[in-house]
Amino acid sequence: MLDSIFNILPDLNKAFFETLYMVAISLGVSLIVGLPLGIILFITDKGLLFENALIKQTAGILVNLIRSVPFIILLVALLPLTQLITGTTIGPTAASVSLSVAAIPFFARLVETSLREIDKGVIEAAVAVGATPWMIIREVLLPEAKPGIVQAITVTAISLLGYSAMAGIVGGGGIGDFAIRFGYYRYDNTIMITTVVLLIVIVQLMQVIGDGVAKAVNKR
Repeated sequence: MLDSIFNILPDLNKAFFETLYMVAISLGVSLIVGLPLGIILFITDKGLLFENALIKQTAGILVNLIRSVPFIILLVALLPLTQLITGTTIGPTAASVSLSVAAIPFFARLVETSLREIDKGVIEAAVAVGATPWMIIREVLLPEAKPGIVQAITVTAISLLGYSAMAGIVGGGGIGDFAIRFGYYRYDNTIMITTVVLLIVIVQLMQVIGDGVAKAVNKR
């Protein structure tokens, strides 16, 4: 068994870094796009800073539309877009396109939920002292929601890790692709167990780090 594990270490190491690469790119894109989208979903709601039913409903429908599609179907459906953006439909870079599209609305909803947990009295106090809407977003909403946003990033990263494993089905690379090619197709339980243990360790590390950062930034 140990010999089998040692033999697969080079391939496992490559798959590990491919997975980190996919998660890092898609998480970065989800932060850049999903954070503003989550803020828009919150501040355009009824009775808030930029109340706008049209924008709220349009953004909400778009987010729900993408979230309602199972990732494996979304992965296949976005192959033409992936080809257009990356020039290929296989490999970790190509898989990052679908992962990013799936992560953006997921993270946006988590951000919106974090913002809704803020005491409305804090927002009302900021309005009462004459703070502009942009000042409220920058100086009140984001600092108050920081622990929730950090937890949202953690949950999104862990979800992306699972999605990246599914990306291996269409040649996306990473640990999922490794487990399918070397473990499932070859009926090698050692490889399957090794990859499962590795994924468990990665998830635990992500959660511990995320919880630690969330506690560190929580000033309440």
